[in-house]
Amino acid sequence: MADATTEPLLTPTTDDDGAPFWTYAARGELRIQACTACGELRFPPRPCCPHCQSFASDWRRMSGRGRIWSYVFPHPPLLPAYAARAPYNAIIVELAEAPRIRLVGNLVATPDGELDSVAPERLRIGAKVQVVFVDVGGTVVPRWLLERP
Repeated sequence: MADATTEPLLTPTTDDDGAPFWTYAARGELRIQACTACGELRFPPRPCCPHCQSFASDWRRMSGRGRIWSYVFPHPPLLPAYAARAPYNAIIVELAEAPRIRLVGNLVATPDGELDSVAPERLRIGAKVQVVFVDVGGTVVPRWLLERP
């Protein structure tokens, strides 16, 4: 039987507030929760707007463009399922339309590229990226491609 030490973490933990994010991702859409009272975008999703305290929200479609705000290459000790994939990157992407919204993911060379498909020296803070959606073990997750490879 597989466990977290032998299998990659594939299934996101969802709640009622975050479930729409994954539903839209499965459709190939990057959407961010927005307050319908004041218009502010928020991520991670939550029931109440931190700006005006309204509980009214909807999901706005984003272009999927952004820039690398930060990145890291995890070092051992790693979960065994990830050790064979190292070195791989984990990036934080600042969305073009919403600079206060930042998403975590991986930079890959092609939409179906492996986690280690981009050489470490190619990552740069500020590099422009575009979201792609990939089915990983039955869950569609956002990953990122350089806009100019």
